[in-house]
Amino acid sequence: MTQNILVLLVLFSPLIFVLTAFSSWFQPGKRPLFIKKLSVSASLISLAIAAFGTVALLQYGEMETPTYGINGLGFSLRLDSLSLLMFSMIALLSFIVVRFSLNYLDGDARQGVFIGRLAATIAAVQLLVLAGNLALLFIAWVLTSMTLHRLLVFYRERPGARVAARKKFIVARLGDLSLLGAIVLLFEQFHSGNLELIFQGIKNAQESGLPLASIGTAGIFLALAALLKSAQFPTHGWLVEVMETPTPVSALLHAGLLNAGPFLIIRMAFVMEASTTGSMLLIAIGGFTALFASVVFLTQTSVKTALGYSSAAHMGFSLMVCGLGVFPAAMLHMVAHSFYKAHSFLATGSVIDSMRSAKFTGTIRSGNPLRIVLGILLGFGVYIAFALAWGVDPQTELPLLAIGAIISLGLARLFTSALDSNGSPKLFLRASLLSVMVAASFFILEAGAHLLLASQLPQLALPSLSEIILISILLSAFATVIFIQIMSPFLADKPAYRALAIHLRNGLYMNTLFDRLVRGLYTQGAHGQAKMHNSNGSFTNEESTRNPLFAKRSA
Repeated sequence: MTQNILVLLVLFSPLIFVLTAFSSWFQPGKRPLFIKKLSVSASLISLAIAAFGTVALLQYGEMETPTYGINGLGFSLRLDSLSLLMFSMIALLSFIVVRFSLNYLDGDARQGVFIGRLAATIAAVQLLVLAGNLALLFIAWVLTSMTLHRLLVFYRERPGARVAARKKFIVARLGDLSLLGAIVLLFEQFHSGNLELIFQGIKNAQESGLPLASIGTAGIFLALAALLKSAQFPTHGWLVEVMETPTPVSALLHAGLLNAGPFLIIRMAFVMEASTTGSMLLIAIGGFTALFASVVFLTQTSVKTALGYSSAAHMGFSLMVCGLGVFPAAMLHMVAHSFYKAHSFLATGSVIDSMRSAKFTGTIRSGNPLRIVLGILLGFGVYIAFALAWGVDPQTELPLLAIGAIISLGLARLFTSALDSNGSPKLFLRASLLSVMVAASFFILEAGAHLLLASQLPQLALPSLSEIILISILLSAFATVIFIQIMSPFLADKPAYRALAIHLRNGLYMNTLFDRLVRGLYTQGAHGQAKMHNSNGSFTNEESTRNPLFAKRSA
């Protein structure tokens, strides 16, 4: 009884944000003093509840309320290490975004409306991570999309904002249907919506060797829901078009709401482990999106567009890692990306000013083959040394090594830039120290995340032959792209290279194809269409030739 009350006390946080949203109806205009104070109070209370939940979890362990509903479907809260980690992250991010919003929109004629919509979105996300039942999980999942939609169209008079929001609305509804399909299959299999009962049923069936007929299909639907929620290829276009919303919305979207996809997969990790096809879908689409969006990101000249592709790439990487079954590493990456991306958006103006006033002195690459090879070997050497020192077993922890191989490619890029240049020895020393810090941080933090979430996640399983083949293809693709990037200073004048830069800068025109599929959205007239095409980040041949592939972006 005491534990149920403790869990229900955590519900006070989303409820006070709901109160803030409701109160904004009565102070929708400029400088709503009461709404501003209430929103700050809500974010502070949320932080206090996160601390309270941590103490309660340490004392009592995993806690869950009874299900209030019908036939096992209804309202139930779950407080465990996963939900508390996500809740604490959301509490801190919401405090930062709310405080930033008070100054950013000060004097706006609809500041009260904005704060209310922001509070409603935060409440929906908090409810999502606390859900202990499939029914509440689905309701909160839909609410996050609906409340986000209202933020995206805050400036309804802007055609670009309306177009991006409508495209997001279509993708979100497809994601909702996918999640609903997974929930129906899981309910038919276990006759309950309680997450703990479902997870325990899967573990019992695996231990006894009993077949679970619908789990594979449920995993596919979950994977589709996550991919659609997190703006994965080829439905990523709406994310890079969201340029007309206030900066706090961009920060909350990229640092918080996009994480709903990876969170869903991590929460339903036992289901995904039992679905080979669902896992392969995450590896294939998530991995390709990570690679594709990363390359396109490097070609952009618009800061916000570049950050949009960056978010799609990071979400793709997290989902790929989930598909590999290394859920602690995916969680670690997701949390790190959230804080990094929130800072990136909220500090965009300051960064641009700093770049304009700073004087950069670039190094000149020499193109020495021996130095390039040595840089690549050093990158892999640092990672292999840490893997051996950490005791990573290639036979039982192959997925972890696959993730490490991608990290090694990044380290190789770092070493080659330092070695194959006219830079001083200090540059090589800095590259070496940074590489050691990256490798050490990965192993230490991944081990910490594994220790923290071990009770909520399945053990790392060996990948199937088809998954190994898929991983090998992706690693080859990553290696090819990194090698081209290493050699890019010597390819910049090649006509084929410049042509590729044009196509990549336009995202291989995938967003144009997506636009044609939803042509009915374009009802804003010629002016709206022109603005929309501008927000797509399309470039002419003349503009592209001034900015070759992998060139340094200007602010």
